[in-house]
Amino acid sequence: MIRTPLLMAALLTCFLLTSAYAGAKEDQGFDAVEAKIRALVPNARTIAISETPIKDLLQVQINSDIVYVTVDGQYLLQGQIMDIDTRANITDQAKSGIRLGLLTDLKTDEQIIFGPEKPKYDLLVFTDIDCGYCRKLHSQMKEYNDEGIAIHYLAFPRAGIGSESYDKFVSVWCADDQKEALTLAKNGTDPAPLKCPNPIADQYELGREAGVTGTPAMVTSDGTLIPGYMPPAQLLQRLESMQAPASE
Repeated sequence: MIRTPLLMAALLTCFLLTSAYAGAKEDQGFDAVEAKIRALVPNARTIAISETPIKDLLQVQINSDIVYVTVDGQYLLQGQIMDIDTRANITDQAKSGIRLGLLTDLKTDEQIIFGPEKPKYDLLVFTDIDCGYCRKLHSQMKEYNDEGIAIHYLAFPRAGIGSESYDKFVSVWCADDQKEALTLAKNGTDPAPLKCPNPIADQYELGREAGVTGTPAMVTSDGTLIPGYMPPAQLLQRLESMQAPASE
């Protein structure tokens, strides 16, 4: 799988080279733009084109990445679009939609969940057993739960599939009491080596596809990614602000 930085670099280089020979400046339409993108990334699983608020600029989703292309098919741009008046990050909104689509069908029985009986907020949290800030987050689990926040853990061993951290997560998953095993592991006690059918590799790949590059990485119910550690009270404020209506 081509990762985001390599994909973007390859796309930009190829697009500029092919565009140097493009004589037509007129609007070629979505089909022509898609054909040009398809030629650059022939193995792309998904290519979806939509309009943006900016005249003559199209949004192109390539797998789980977002780029922008002019309607004449000549220029490709990488970056973010923000509406200054509303302060809405249009690129983040698009990525949240992609992320939500990826995570919608996750099974709760493939998550390790720490939460109050009736949570106000449910967060998916991609976590690594050996990550310092992941351990800090876990050490404050009671405070998160007291704030009404349920933590649904998904595995994201940063060193990759087959690493020591990956093997630890497999052992945690295969333990009789997953929550206790995970807590012990995050406190520095290596779990007894165990093997069983598990979703660890699938969750790691899902995290990569969803744009996770570090841990902890929290995903809200609308697909918004909150990267990094955030203290319980601050996280609650962030979640409440996301639900608050925009100021007039």
